Amino acid sequence: MANLSLITPIEYLKGVGPQKADVLKKELQVFTIGDLLLYYPFRYIDRTKFYKIQQLHPDLVGAQVLGRLISLQEVGEKRSRRLVGQLRDDTGMIELVWFQSITWLKKNLKIGSAYIIYGKPIEFNGQLSITHPEMDLYNSQEKKVGNMSMQPVYSSTEKLKKFSLDTKGLQRLQQTALETVFRTLQESLPNYILERHQLLPYPQALVAIHFPQHVNDLNAATKRLKFEELFFIQLRLLRNKQLNTQKYKGHRFDRVGDKFNTFFTKRLPFPLTNAQKRVVKEIRLDTNTGSQMNRLVQGDVGSGKTVVALMSMLLAVDNGYQACMMAPTEILANQHYIGLKELLGEDICTIKLLTGSTSAKERRILHRELEEGTLDILIGTHALIEDKVKFKNIGFVVIDEQHRFGVEQRAKLWRKNAIPPHMLVMTATPIPRTLAMTLYGDLDISIIDELPAGRKPIKTVHFFESSRLRMFGFMRDEIAKGRQVYVVFPLIKESEKLDLLYLEAGLENLQREFPLPQYKISIVHGKMPVKDKDFEMQRFVKGETQIMVATTVIEVGVNVPNASVMVIENSERFGLSQLHQLRGRVGRGAEQSYCILMSGNKLSKDGRQRLQTMVRTNDGFEIAEVDLRLRGPGDISGTQQSGVLDMKIANLASDQAVLTEARATVIEIFNEDPSLSSEKNRLLVDYFNRRSPLFNWDKIS
Repeated sequence: MANLSLITPIEYLKGVGPQKADVLKKELQVFTIGDLLLYYPFRYIDRTKFYKIQQLHPDLVGAQVLGRLISLQEVGEKRSRRLVGQLRDDTGMIELVWFQSITWLKKNLKIGSAYIIYGKPIEFNGQLSITHPEMDLYNSQEKKVGNMSMQPVYSSTEKLKKFSLDTKGLQRLQQTALETVFRTLQESLPNYILERHQLLPYPQALVAIHFPQHVNDLNAATKRLKFEELFFIQLRLLRNKQLNTQKYKGHRFDRVGDKFNTFFTKRLPFPLTNAQKRVVKEIRLDTNTGSQMNRLVQGDVGSGKTVVALMSMLLAVDNGYQACMMAPTEILANQHYIGLKELLGEDICTIKLLTGSTSAKERRILHRELEEGTLDILIGTHALIEDKVKFKNIGFVVIDEQHRFGVEQRAKLWRKNAIPPHMLVMTATPIPRTLAMTLYGDLDISIIDELPAGRKPIKTVHFFESSRLRMFGFMRDEIAKGRQVYVVFPLIKESEKLDLLYLEAGLENLQREFPLPQYKISIVHGKMPVKDKDFEMQRFVKGETQIMVATTVIEVGVNVPNASVMVIENSERFGLSQLHQLRGRVGRGAEQSYCILMSGNKLSKDGRQRLQTMVRTNDGFEIAEVDLRLRGPGDISGTQQSGVLDMKIANLASDQAVLTEARATVIEIFNEDPSLSSEKNRLLVDYFNRRSPLFNWDKIS
């Protein structure tokens, strides 16, 4: 037992063994004693607080009461058999009910004695009761009344409970683990940080998070552990950023040439917004430093990110380099290619498209032109990262909707040149500030927060099912004006068959309301062959059909300025980010556009808040903040793929102040000691080496 440490496999902890270890690994990803200690309680029962019976109500999660057991009676037979007790204090009386262990309880509970009971009050037939309360005999001579502490509650599962690993079982294991390894626990933060931020030492914080004696203990432990978690995330991200700047030389774009200027003066279809000008300037400065640029551009749907990306790529071409843009889907890659080709015309530079659908003959020509350097800009999908795609001199890479690509996929583009190309990543999903600081803390961030002049804000309304005929009437009015309409159905991942049933039933309904030959309808869903999908989309783009019925495949990549209405069916099933993306498919022309959110009459609290948020605002960043609060960071923008968000205790929705404080501390440390070579920061390097032996600070400092 004395030889055990945080890295000891969990099966060697007293009370675990092979079977419990197996279920802990599968259910909780707890492989070591250290993993177990990082499995924190999700809430606490405040056993220091007592309620009077008169104060109890069903909204309480749990309550502790001191009272006298005045009666105990067995009622009912067989399945309805139960034991009913009555507990009285000086304010009233409450029923206690048990359905199990009746014989043992009758034998051991003492009528007339005082008990401390704990449980959840429920209301039945107008009367309050507590089912299966915890019972402790009250001893007035003891200083400690009841538990008298903050009792931890751990998340468990049915499989864990079969091995007696419910919240009490997990409490016992945590206590054993702490007793076993407490003396080996090492501090991870230097003293000067602990003192400056008034943080508990690590061993003390770990004990207090699992077994706080008072709410003050819990608050102090939580503050310490949240700060540490966010601090080390920021330390890693900012170290990577520092490393990129110091170690990776970048191509120097020191001139603005003919291609850029010709586009800007003759081909630009509308004046740049101030936000676009600011971001182009930031990119020009970055690409002229001699270090590799890594920049994230955030901008709402329709804010003009693509024009900024094109101007950046032309800057590369003017300086003798090739550029490429990678999109997550063929639809979006095609859309970019068509749009950029139209903007460039025939005389500025050469541009081609590479996707899974590109023929072998076209590929051979394209590969040759790339290697010879006669092809300036390549637009494509994942096909761009194939080994056989070789550039003569790639200098600038744009990644669109970057959260859909893994780190390794992005890195493959880096390796296509001896000197890594400048990297511009774009997202139309506005990211809350705290999430951006954590997910992309190693990138410089630009925000395009203006829409082009002349764009009218989309009007959004929420209709219940009872207003469906009104919605159909509105669609007819818009179509009569020559406009087009999207009708989108949710993609229900649990049942793709059910998804198609929803779509087909909705299509039948629409075909009855909008019959041939007066109305024509396109239909697009993920199960269709690519050629059929493209054919249907093109019919809608060309205006041959007035209504497009679709699943969320049209979330990105379709640009139809004439479409003025977006109807989202079962809108309560969508996340806020997705609703905002879908709404952005309309409002791309000069006419007033509308988004109609259809829902059932019964809405959850979160569902109602999502729809109310959509009706209230078009601001993608405000929507993203609400989304973060409702869903948590793990589900937003596909960020669950990022290991950086595997947080044990910090919450980006509620811990913005701690994150800001942690990041500012890291920046200050790097300003003073860039290589972390001073003695006072040795602990930080040691901590990283303990946690991640492959992270070699000496190699990169």
